[in-house]
Amino acid sequence: MINTNYAADERRVPITNAIRAALVTYMIVCVNPVLSQAREPDAKVDLSSDRPNIIFLFADDQRPDTISAYGNPHIRTPHLDQLARRGTSFRRNYCAGSFSGAVCVASRAMLMTGQPWMKLPSGRPASEWGDAIPLPARLSVEGGYQTFIIGKWHNGPAMLKRSFQNGRSVYMGGMANHADFTVQDLNAGKLSAKRKAESFSSELFADEAVRFIETAESDQPFFLYVAFMAPHDPRNPPQPYREMYYQSPPPLPENFVPLHPFNNGPQAAAGRDESLAPWPREASVIRDQLCEYYGLVTHLDEQVGKIMEAIKKRSHHKNTVVIYTADHGLAMGSHGLLGKQNIYEESMQSPLIIAGPGIPQGQSTQALNYIHDLYATVCETAQVTPPAEIESRSLWPVIRGESTEIHPSLFLPFQEHQRAVVTPHWKLHVYPKINHQLLFDLKNDPLEMSNLASDSLHEDQVEDLLAQMQHWRQKWGDTLPLETETPEPFKPVYDNEKRTIDRWQPQWILDKYFDGKETTQRRNTP
Repeated sequence: MINTNYAADERRVPITNAIRAALVTYMIVCVNPVLSQAREPDAKVDLSSDRPNIIFLFADDQRPDTISAYGNPHIRTPHLDQLARRGTSFRRNYCAGSFSGAVCVASRAMLMTGQPWMKLPSGRPASEWGDAIPLPARLSVEGGYQTFIIGKWHNGPAMLKRSFQNGRSVYMGGMANHADFTVQDLNAGKLSAKRKAESFSSELFADEAVRFIETAESDQPFFLYVAFMAPHDPRNPPQPYREMYYQSPPPLPENFVPLHPFNNGPQAAAGRDESLAPWPREASVIRDQLCEYYGLVTHLDEQVGKIMEAIKKRSHHKNTVVIYTADHGLAMGSHGLLGKQNIYEESMQSPLIIAGPGIPQGQSTQALNYIHDLYATVCETAQVTPPAEIESRSLWPVIRGESTEIHPSLFLPFQEHQRAVVTPHWKLHVYPKINHQLLFDLKNDPLEMSNLASDSLHEDQVEDLLAQMQHWRQKWGDTLPLETETPEPFKPVYDNEKRTIDRWQPQWILDKYFDGKETTQRRNTP
C-alpha cells in the first residue's frame, strides 16, 4: 500500500501567463498544423493555475532489477537509490510489446502518442503517427509548457518537429557508439547540421540537461525530456566503470541457460542483439558482458546525480516533478537470450520512479502499468486533459492512494511471433507460429522458470488467461491467429558463422567477442 500521509509542498513559483499565452498562440498558429486543427479557433486555454516543471529521464534497455535499492546488492546506483527514496516506484512497469525488433522505436512511439502500437498507423508506426497529438505538443498547447529535448530520438525528423519546440544534442537514430557519434540541435522546429559529440553520450546529455536547468526561466513551466542512449549496447562504458565490475563481477541471472530452448521468433537465432555473444552462451562471456552493462548503468547513475544536483540549486526545485524510466528491459543471459525481442519479464519490464511535490516518498507499488500510461500521467501532472481516445491511463489514482490498480491485466504482443497476458499473479505466453504455450505463477516463480501450461491442474487458469487475452485482442484489433496448421520448426538453429556484427561496436568489443572480425554492416556516419 502507498502511504498518502506525505504532504505536498504548497509553495509555488509564479508563472507569467502572458508568456504562456503567447507560446500557446505561436504553437497553434505557426508550428503545428495538426494541433491547430485540434482546437476550435475561439477555444480558450485555462492558464490560471500553476503547473510544475517536469523532467523526464529516459534510459535505454534497462532491466528492472538494475537499481540497488530494489534489492540488487551487486550494482552501484546511489543516485537512483536516492531518487527512489524521494519518490514512488512502480515495480510492474511494462513495455506493451513491439512491431519491430528495435523495441525502443515502438516503445517511444507508444509513449509519445499514449497508444499501444496496434493502434498506430500500420504503414510506418515508427515515424508516422497519423492525427495523434504527441505528448510534448499537447503540453505546449494545453498547458503553455516550454518543451525541450536532449538525447536520442528514434522516430524520425517529422515527428520530432511535431513534438518539440527546441532541443540540443539530439541523436537522430536508434543506437551508436557512445564514444563516437553525431548530434544536432533543434531550434524553433529546424534541425541544425550534424556535429561530432564532444563527450561520452551519457555525460553529454546530462551536461546539456544541467545547462538547460541552470538557465531555465521560472515564469514558464518546462517539460525537459532527456533520452539517454545507455545502457543500450555497445557495452563500452568508460574503462573505470567496467573495471570496477571485472574486479567484483555480479552473478549470472538465476534463470540463465546456455540456449533458449525453442523458436520464439526470427531474432532468437539471427538477430543483432542475440549475435552479441556466441552460442551456446558461456558463463564467462555473459558475466563479462554483465560487468560492462552494469558499468553503463553506474555511469548513467552518476549523470542522473548531476541532473538532480542541478535541480536542487534552482529556486523552482520545489515545483519540479522528476520521472525516471526506460523504454524496456533486456535479457542479458536470462533464458539464454541477450536482447529485448521477447516477452519475458526481464525484457518487457523497466524501472519507473516518479518523485516531486505531492508524491509519496520511499514508496512502491505492484500495480500493473504500461510505459505509455505516462502520457496520461504527465498530462494530469501538468493539469492538461489528455485526448479522450487514447489508451493511456493516469497513474495518479495509485499515487494518491485512491486505488491499488491501473489495469487488471496487461497484453504484450510482439510482432507476429509472441503474445502474452499478465495479471498480478499469472502470466501466459502464446507462440502462434509453433503452437506453444507457457504458463507461469509469477507470485511463486517471478523468473519464469517453471512452465505449468501442460499441468492439468492449471487448465482452468490457462482458459481464463486466454479469455483475458482475447478481450485485449478485440480491444486493440489484433487479428493474428493464435495457432497454425503449418507450424514452424520448434527448435531454433544456432549458427555462429551467421552472427550479425553491427557497425557501432568499438574495436575492443570486436576483438573480445567476435574474434576481431569486421562488421557485417556498412560503416557510415550516423
